[in-house]
Amino acid sequence: MKISTKGRYALRLMLDLALNNTGEYVSIKNISERQGISGKYLEQIVSVLNRAGYVKSIRGAQGGYKLAKPAEAYTVGMILRLIEGDLVPVACMADKPNQCERSESCVTLAVWKKLDEAIRGVVDHLTLADLVEMSEKPE
Repeated sequence: MKISTKGRYALRLMLDLALNNTGEYVSIKNISERQGISGKYLEQIVSVLNRAGYVKSIRGAQGGYKLAKPAEAYTVGMILRLIEGDLVPVACMADKPNQCERSESCVTLAVWKKLDEAIRGVVDHLTLADLVEMSEKPE
């Protein structure tokens, strides 16, 4: 599994909104400058986040974006799945139940299941609030 640039930037955008959460709307231009990411690319990403209800937006000169919920309400997994889709390490695991004709006898499936559990164990238990806290206390 490889997280795309779009997924990484979506997480950075959401984290930027969490870090700069003053109750005011934050412009894409400001996020772009802080993150070193193209404003046009961020617009594409934020539109997906907005449609999903992850951010609120307002138009105009004082417009911009802010988180729709507190930072604690968003896990890394929620954000990545919205942008990337399923995070399973192999395609056959995306189907529930597994449709692969070899799934009953596939020894390597155990490896992929353990990897999936490990990934979910990280991304589904880390919130934006945790990332904010980490950014304030770098290791």
